[in-house]
Amino acid sequence: MGKEITSRAQDYSQWYNDLIIKGSLADYSAVRGCMVIKPYGFALWENMRDVLDRKFKDTGHQNAYFPLFVPKSLFEAEEKNAEGFAKECAVVTHYRLIADPDQKGKLKVDPDAKLEEELIVRPTSEAIIWNTYKGWIQSYRDLPILVNQWANVVRWEMRTRLFLRTAEFLWQEGHTAHATAEEAVTETKLMLDVYADFVENWMALPVIKGVKSPNERFAGAEDTYCIEALMQDGKALQAGTSHFLGQNFAKAFDVKFSDRENKLDYVWATSWGVSTRLIGALVMAHSDDDGLILPPKIAPTQVVIVPIYKGEEQKALIDEKVTAILRELKALGISVKYDDSDNARPGWKFAEYEMKGVPVRMAVGARDLENQVVEIARRDKKEKTTVPIEGVALYIKELLADIQQYMYDKAKAFRDEHITPADSWDEFMNILDNKGGFVAAHWDGTAETEDKIKELSKATIRCIPLNNPLETGTCILTGKPSTQRVLFARAY
Repeated sequence: MGKEITSRAQDYSQWYNDLIIKGSLADYSAVRGCMVIKPYGFALWENMRDVLDRKFKDTGHQNAYFPLFVPKSLFEAEEKNAEGFAKECAVVTHYRLIADPDQKGKLKVDPDAKLEEELIVRPTSEAIIWNTYKGWIQSYRDLPILVNQWANVVRWEMRTRLFLRTAEFLWQEGHTAHATAEEAVTETKLMLDVYADFVENWMALPVIKGVKSPNERFAGAEDTYCIEALMQDGKALQAGTSHFLGQNFAKAFDVKFSDRENKLDYVWATSWGVSTRLIGALVMAHSDDDGLILPPKIAPTQVVIVPIYKGEEQKALIDEKVTAILRELKALGISVKYDDSDNARPGWKFAEYEMKGVPVRMAVGARDLENQVVEIARRDKKEKTTVPIEGVALYIKELLADIQQYMYDKAKAFRDEHITPADSWDEFMNILDNKGGFVAAHWDGTAETEDKIKELSKATIRCIPLNNPLETGTCILTGKPSTQRVLFARAY
C-alpha cells in the first residue's frame, strides 16, 4: 500500500513526518519552509478553532481583523518586541514587477516602485493593533477592549518542521486593553486557564501551567504565562502562552486614558495565542507506529462504517441497516462516515482509517445482519468487540467518551512518570540523556546561569509552575542558594 511508517524507536523525527504526510494532515509546498494544510488536517484545525472561538466569546471577547503588513516605524516603536522578532521578519520593499528586457518572459522588481516606508509581514500584531487602539481609547469608559484575531503570521525560520515550525502558520492572537494592572493580570490568567481547559479536555493532553523565566519571556512582556506539554520522546512542547504586557505597548504608542478621577494614565495590556503547532503536539503525544490517534472530541470523523458484502443484494440489505444507524449517530451529534465506495477492499479501508486516527470503526457484514450484531474497533487500544445492533448508537457514544478519557489518562501517566527531581549536575544530565521529560531542579535565578545550563545541556527552563512549593536548595550548576525547583526540559 506504500503506507509504511518509520517506527518511533527507529527515528522519532521521521515517524512524525511520516504521520503528517501519510495521515493526510499536510504536505510540503513550493514555498520553502511553508506547508499546505490538506482538507483532513484543516478539518482538524477547524474543530479546534471552533471550540476555542466559542470559549473566547463565552469569556466576553470579540473577533476583529487587522492588516497583514506593519509599517517598519510602528514595528520599531516597542524596542524589546522589535529586537525579539527582528531576525525572523519578512520585509516588503517594492510594490510592482515589470518585464525584464534582458530576459524574455521574465519579470524583475520595478526600481521606481520602491515603497516610501518598508512594511513588515506581521510576525505578531501588537504594533499595528496598539497603534489602532490609540484612536479607540480616550476614557476608562472605553475599557476594557477584549479583541481576538484569527490570522496567519510569518516568522522566517531557517529550520522548519511541518506544523511545529513553519515560516507561515495559522493562529489566533488575543489583544486586550485594561484600566488597571490587576484587571490585565486577571485576564492573562483567565486565558491561560481557557487554553489549559481546551488542551486537557478536548485534546486529551495534560499540561503544566506556569510562568516563564525572564530569558524565555515574550519580547515586550512583563510576565509570560504558559502551558507546557510532554511528547512521547521526552521533549517538552509549549502549547500556549498568555502575556501580561504591563504598560509597555501603551507607552510605546502613547495610548492613554482618563481614569475615574480624570487623571491620565497609560493603558494596561495583554496578549495571548495558540497556533497550528497544537496539531503537531496532538500527533506526537498520542499517535503510534500504525498511524494517528485522534481524540474523539476534535477528530474530523469520529466513526467510520465499512460494509463487507458480496453482490448487490447483500449490499442493499446492509445499506438499509446502516442508514438507520447513521440517523441515530447523527442525532447524538456524532460525526460519522459510511465508506461504501467500491474502489478499495475492506482491509485497505481499515488500514487507511487506522492511519488517519479515526477513533471508532464499525464493520457490518451479511452474516452480522443475520445475527443482529456489528463489529466495533477502537483505534486507541486496537481492540475489537462484537455488539448488538440494537442500541449500538448509544454504545458508541459511551465508547467515544471512554476513549477520550483513556487517552488523557495514558498521556498523564506518561507525563507524571517523566517529572524527575535532580539535585546535582550529573544527576540532571543523566536524566536528560537517558530518561528525558521534565527535570525539577534548583536554579539560582540568574540569566547567566540559565544561559550556561542551556549551552551545556540544550535544556531550557520550561516554566516555574504556578503555586510552586517553596523549598531551600542549591543551584545544580553554581551551588548558590535557591528557594524553589523549576522545570527544565529539552524542547521543540
